Amino acid sequence: MHYVYSFFLLVGGLSIINAVFSFQSKHIDPHFWETAKFQLLMLPLFYIANLCIGYGVQFGFKASNHLSLVLVTAKCLEIFISVAMGFLFLKEIPNWKTWLGLGIIIAGVVVAKLK
Repeated sequence: MHYVYSFFLLVGGLSIINAVFSFQSKHIDPHFWETAKFQLLMLPLFYIANLCIGYGVQFGFKASNHLSLVLVTAKCLEIFISVAMGFLFLKEIPNWKTWLGLGIIIAGVVVAKLK
């Protein structure tokens, strides 16, 4: 059950962070004060996201007893979420090189999981 908690907490936290930065890159003026104001307003969301990610890593570690595996898996989730946010906010369509890179990362996680 810790795997499920870990997965959903990580996806939630990483989605919040990537959505905020994607929204910022698309809709917020790149001048310093506009960006600073936006980031200040987003602090509560970053707090929630950091809690989700922290507990996601903690539950993942309890489930697997391998911190490096949990962190690499979280990074893989973040890459998938980044591709999704690029599609949602910027209408970027991933090409075959993106999918090949994600496949290589997933294969690396599987190899790392094998003993």
